[in-house]
Amino acid sequence: MDFLKAKTYISRRMRKELPKHLSYHSMAHIKDVYESSRRIAKSEGIKGEDLKLLLIAAMYHDCGFIVQSKDHEKISCDIAKENLPGFGFTPEQIKKICGMIMATRVPQKPKNHLEEILCDADLDYLGRDDFFEIGNRLFHELMVYGIIHTEAQWNELQIKFLEQHHFFTQTAINTRKPKKDHYLAELKANQT
Repeated sequence: MDFLKAKTYISRRMRKELPKHLSYHSMAHIKDVYESSRRIAKSEGIKGEDLKLLLIAAMYHDCGFIVQSKDHEKISCDIAKENLPGFGFTPEQIKKICGMIMATRVPQKPKNHLEEILCDADLDYLGRDDFFEIGNRLFHELMVYGIIHTEAQWNELQIKFLEQHHFFTQTAINTRKPKKDHYLAELKANQT
């Protein structure tokens, strides 16, 4: 498997083809999820082939947005299935990668440790200092799609999302949950 070529290929393609109005699902998000996956994996003891598969899944997990936002996880898997064999990935490896990608669909339903790591990496910002900054990018993207129209709707959506969300890995629970809980309390306090 040629990890570097597979990573470079999807990076270039997304840089060129991702719609410019995507303020959240952008290359910045892909890089963020990639780095968060690497950090969590290290803490969780993931190495070797599993680490490479996880990082490729992180790179490909939102590439479906180059086609459309609806069902982008499935489209991301289709793109992975189409391209990764050319980089020497086996059907079994691609199946694992697609399992991780599909696990990120909200509500997240990971079935194994690697899927849990990618899910936590995908929403890592929920428990970080840049929560409001990154959330603001998502707010603007959802406005473009007409999913929400006001800041009040956005705050309601965030509260509901934070209440339903939970981290899966011990690393994320230890390092991100306390701050996420703090933000939820802050949003609720500002709502009244």
